[in-house]
Amino acid sequence: MHQVIGRFAPSPTGPLHVGSLVAAVASYCQAKAQGGQWLLRIEDVDQSRCHPAFASSMIETLATYGFVWDGEIVYQSQRQADYQSALDRLITTQQAYPCSCSRKEIADSSQRIGIEGAIYPGTCLHKTPNMSTPLAWRVRTPNHVIAIEDALQGKLCHHLANDIGDFVLKRADGLFTYQLAVVVDDARQQVTQVVRGADLLNSTTRQVYLQQALGYASPQYAHIPLVTNSLGQKLSKQTLAQALPLDNIVATLQASLACLQRTPPVPSQIKRPDHLLQWAIEHWQSYF
Repeated sequence: MHQVIGRFAPSPTGPLHVGSLVAAVASYCQAKAQGGQWLLRIEDVDQSRCHPAFASSMIETLATYGFVWDGEIVYQSQRQADYQSALDRLITTQQAYPCSCSRKEIADSSQRIGIEGAIYPGTCLHKTPNMSTPLAWRVRTPNHVIAIEDALQGKLCHHLANDIGDFVLKRADGLFTYQLAVVVDDARQQVTQVVRGADLLNSTTRQVYLQQALGYASPQYAHIPLVTNSLGQKLSKQTLAQALPLDNIVATLQASLACLQRTPPVPSQIKRPDHLLQWAIEHWQSYF
């Protein structure tokens, strides 16, 4: 059997919060309970939103909470050449094409609404784009259903052309998008299991399609329920989620395990975060 490789891949747009911790604990326990590796990747590909200070804070917080990652930390901001190489492969096989359309032009010309808003009508697929403006690159989506079996959410099916449309891989400002970067990185790091929040569930069919187009193996997926605030909103920078406390760490970890409902009640004698994580690993019920 191949070794299990899991990962935690936060974006440094703010400090880690309870929702982040729950995702970290779930991915950590899942990988370690199977004797696997747990990788840490900083998803700072969008330099317009990410800040190095938040990345440093995230790393320090994870260490304080008892997490131990395998290997060196990977930063997406240092991986541009690999993303370009993957895009070039898709261009060579005519699976990606340039696009000069603005958001307003797409909104004005789109006649279909998908799961995330207006669907790109394929304007630049059918004519030469305006070469005098900065160009984005889009992937041609297939005219068939992409299906996955999620360990927690069950079967997910998207007809990418109808539900999502030709999505962007590289923006007109030169930044690569999350969808391409995460696929290339998971393949390079040989990730076998992805445990992450359910807010990314709808991205998975796009990622599986890119994996197929690039000849990569697809990992197993488990999308855990989101932690929400009193208004039912996902905890995030936008909803003013509080940074993880640097005191009461064991109690905070206990609360995250309670959210996951994967272990029995924590023994009261456990006083150190690393000991608590080890106990959780030993009592973990696998998603797969």
